[in-house]
Amino acid sequence: MRQEGSLARTHEGEPGLPRGRARLPEADVRAAQRDRIIRAIIGSVAKNGYAGATIADVVRRAKVSRAAFYVHFSDREDCFLAACQAGGRLMVGHIVEATKALAVDASPEQAIRVACRALLDFIVTEPEFARVFYVEMAGAGQRAVDRIDASRRRFAQMNRIWHQRAMATDPTVPPVPEDAYAAAVGATTELVRAAVHGGRFDRIREMEDSLVALHLALLGGKPWGPAANAT
Repeated sequence: MRQEGSLARTHEGEPGLPRGRARLPEADVRAAQRDRIIRAIIGSVAKNGYAGATIADVVRRAKVSRAAFYVHFSDREDCFLAACQAGGRLMVGHIVEATKALAVDASPEQAIRVACRALLDFIVTEPEFARVFYVEMAGAGQRAVDRIDASRRRFAQMNRIWHQRAMATDPTVPPVPEDAYAAAVGATTELVRAAVHGGRFDRIREMEDSLVALHLALLGGKPWGPAANAT
């Protein structure tokens, strides 16, 4: 059975937060409650879809009271958007940390490969969040769609930074129109979304070469690998 990611790990079957003399300081209690609730809604939406996820299911998974839920969030949508934001930050942070670990003389292709690998590794290790982010979020209302657009702009900016550095180190890398950065994000998102929607997590890491070739073709002026090899 596929292991759940840490972002969806809930506390079903475990004790609630300690009470009485063992009670945590109030600030720690609130932080623990929020963390439990965020993980719980990711797990609930991944299993039931956004439309089928309920506050009752979330508090059951989190082992907190309904009153505690409303201390932190005004409603289900508010909670869901907070969870998507938290997971999205972790995903971006995972990619950034991976690229920061590169040697200073790493080639542009090495840099984009490490970034694509980090993205795919995160998706494989956090499959429930991946389903929430790539599949469920688009149907969760206008505020969620706005968050998706903001996320894509963030990834497009990462592509812009990579491209500018690539042009500075490799004279064969051409200028590209601004829309190319977003186009690379859109193509990557659709390929990943289709795999996540189909539950093909065992093949996610196999997408690395295709994503690297896609970025190099769109942003680096390089021929698509498989097509070039076929000639």
